[in-house]
Amino acid sequence: MNIRTDILLRVYLSFGLIVLVAIAVLVKLFHLQYVEGDAWRAMADSLSTRYVDVEAVRGNIFSNDGSLLATSVPEYDLRMDLLAPGIEVDDVFYSKVDSLASKLSAFFKDKSSAQYSRLLKEARKDKNRYYLVKRDVGHQELKKIKQFPIFNLGKYKGGLIAERKNKRILPFTNLAARTIGYKIPEEDVHVGLEGAYGEYIDGKSGKRLVRRIAGGVWMPVNREIEVAPVDGSDIISTIDVNMQDMAQRALEKQLIASNADNGCVILMEVATGEIRAVANFTRDAEGVYREKFNYAIAQSAEPGSTFKLASYLVALEDGKVDTNTMVETGNGTYRVHRHTIKDTHAYGTITVKKAFEVSSNVAVTKIINAYYKNNPAAFTKRLHALHLNEPLGLQIPGEGNPLIKTPDSKSWSGLSLPQMAYGYELKMTPLQMLTLYNAVANDGTMVAPLFVKEIRHLGNTIEHFDTRVIEERIASESTIGKLQAMLEGVMIEGTGKRMSNPLYTMAGKTGTAQMADGANGYRDRKYQSSFAGYFPADNPKYSMIVVVRNPRNGYYGASIAGPVFRELADMVYANDLDLQDDFERMRFVGNTEPPPSLKGSKAATLRVFDALDIKTTYASAEPMQHIDTVKGIAFSDEAIREGTVPDVKGMGLVDALYALENSGYRTTVSGKGKVITQSLAAGQKVKMGTSIRIELK
Repeated sequence: MNIRTDILLRVYLSFGLIVLVAIAVLVKLFHLQYVEGDAWRAMADSLSTRYVDVEAVRGNIFSNDGSLLATSVPEYDLRMDLLAPGIEVDDVFYSKVDSLASKLSAFFKDKSSAQYSRLLKEARKDKNRYYLVKRDVGHQELKKIKQFPIFNLGKYKGGLIAERKNKRILPFTNLAARTIGYKIPEEDVHVGLEGAYGEYIDGKSGKRLVRRIAGGVWMPVNREIEVAPVDGSDIISTIDVNMQDMAQRALEKQLIASNADNGCVILMEVATGEIRAVANFTRDAEGVYREKFNYAIAQSAEPGSTFKLASYLVALEDGKVDTNTMVETGNGTYRVHRHTIKDTHAYGTITVKKAFEVSSNVAVTKIINAYYKNNPAAFTKRLHALHLNEPLGLQIPGEGNPLIKTPDSKSWSGLSLPQMAYGYELKMTPLQMLTLYNAVANDGTMVAPLFVKEIRHLGNTIEHFDTRVIEERIASESTIGKLQAMLEGVMIEGTGKRMSNPLYTMAGKTGTAQMADGANGYRDRKYQSSFAGYFPADNPKYSMIVVVRNPRNGYYGASIAGPVFRELADMVYANDLDLQDDFERMRFVGNTEPPPSLKGSKAATLRVFDALDIKTTYASAEPMQHIDTVKGIAFSDEAIREGTVPDVKGMGLVDALYALENSGYRTTVSGKGKVITQSLAAGQKVKMGTSIRIELK
């Protein structure tokens, strides 16, 4: 074979190979196009288009009195289609873009007019149909923006795209913040009512088709939602806004005064178990008290002397002692298992009732150790029968687990029984402890704490939560009666007598416990001060517990936790007219002098008089004075008119400011009490905006 033949052969072989490759490629293309085409096209579509969730409007959380505790308000991300039908023609766009830029600059104050103009023009050159103008715009702001040049051409012609989001707000800011709670789904964090009832509150997301454009941005294929979201349901809580506010103010004030680390207070309705207020404060690094952790439901700790109620309940119910049984406390010390238990004073020989009232550690330890040391299981079994070893099964997450030891526990020792008698070597949360006190107040019926009353959707109740009874009767009627008398005695003759109020009766128990600190044990001498009880003692409506941890300016329960209990109880009693039995007997007839009231809001005064069942007659509206008549208390009203100086003499400051400022005047004030002089005479027609000075005394 010569060289030429060899070359020709190689050429033919190469050409044949190319033909074969070409045929193979054509076969593969045919296969891809007609055999696998549908699958590949679907995959391509899935890479450039997809469905995304459209967030539903979350349900509201209401207080017991109908106030909004948590709600959602709309916020918008504003985008612009720079090729919208109304501005397709360059002349239209460029004639108005500078005006739009000027409006945006003046409204948002984040860029100059020239910057906005340049960015919008560049976006148009890039044929951007989804240009981001501004994030997090409020609903009222959006209404104004829709009137700007170009945007005012209409929903589609103007190119404005408003993508709605829902922002969660708390109208009362920090009020009951930990109880309201929050949730972080991606971190599986669920706190408070928001976390527990997210399934109801969140609603059901909708769906929208979007496609990916340049820059990896996903743009809606159309502006309508393909699957509409279903709005969330509303939660009706048991929290009372006014009581919650009172609780937080009373607790924070005492934490500051005692220089404590943290504290909590819980107010519960006795018969129903409904939680009316729950406040938790922790001191942060700046020394400010904030709601950061729900100690009320989550902090399991040794309760100290408030637990003595359980110890005496067991001893009384088992017939080991009676309230008049004498106990020898000697010089206030008791040595047991190489450990000395001490009282704050030497009480000598006292009755069981007196021992409870003065909170004698020696007395309760001697009683429990004497009658149960040979059979400690009998004591712990009784505690378990009270459900003190069980979580309450709350409607909100995060409940701490209680710990009530038994002789079978690994950490049980000879000292465990004596220690448990006065609240050590066991753990309970404040709410678990309060539930026991509430049961005694409720004549022995133990009910579970309730945070949510109803779930409503579109105004219709879809679920209702009734009072849940844990135990119909925790002890005999006789034992409950004795415990009630002992708790009242604490407030009359015992450690709580400084807290008593002559207007109503209270019952309760002080508690002071040393706090263990890990490996350091009790060496650091940090204390937990507490007070648990209920009021009015003769017909209990509310129970309450206060716990203050590591106060530095004193540590006894009566002096640290007691003032919070007293202050909150006083405010609740004063504001709950159902507790004012005397009102039923009050009547004003003939020319009897009516109750004193300042000139002021007619509506507010009428509410008070209505609650007092006082008959009233009145002529019109607004601020008033009253005149006694045989027909009732008649009101002569003073109308507020802009530009005319009202007569505010005799009014309190709030009503005077209301009248003057609604008449159009700027007010300066001196003194306190009620108004005795005003610098402009009543009835004058004076230019609005004029200053007027009032003096109070």
